[in-house]
Amino acid sequence: MPTLHTLRPQKIPLRRYLARASVALIHRTNSSGEQELLFIQRAVRDGDPWSGDMAFPGGRMEAQDRNPQRTAERETLEETGLDLASHGELEGRLAELVTREHSRWRPMVVTPYVYRWRGPEDSMQNHEVDRMVWIPHTDLVRSVRLWRTSLGTLRVPCYRYDGHCIWGLSYSMLRDFQRRA
Repeated sequence: MPTLHTLRPQKIPLRRYLARASVALIHRTNSSGEQELLFIQRAVRDGDPWSGDMAFPGGRMEAQDRNPQRTAERETLEETGLDLASHGELEGRLAELVTREHSRWRPMVVTPYVYRWRGPEDSMQNHEVDRMVWIPHTDLVRSVRLWRTSLGTLRVPCYRYDGHCIWGLSYSMLRDFQRRA
């Protein structure tokens, strides 16, 4: 069976010509020996359609980024203070997803990277993040955590944790991670 190390996940054709973004799915073993996955709760901001949502750290690729992996590492450091280049072990990449740019309808490709965190527990968050949450993996695999949430007239699958809903792209990435890990 392929692992994250040997997996060759789906890549979006012609992605070089589209806007790009990357995220980091970061997991660790806590002091009790339990596996946890890091989520951020986005800060509430006017004009942000995902304001207050639970997500993985990440963001848009910038000119100085050599590749999408560096984007995930830079954005994670900026948003959470976690230095993946120094304390993260890259385990692989998940399937790319297509979404739209933040304030436009232009397509954007999001590349999720998986890291094992081997660094210190202390961190800091910037103005884009309200809080960081390490969620036990066992809580995320329980089927009772799978709910549907109403967004206007649309019903979408999500995971509920501590009163928050993990849905959309984050939900899709989490499901892909669970299938492959």
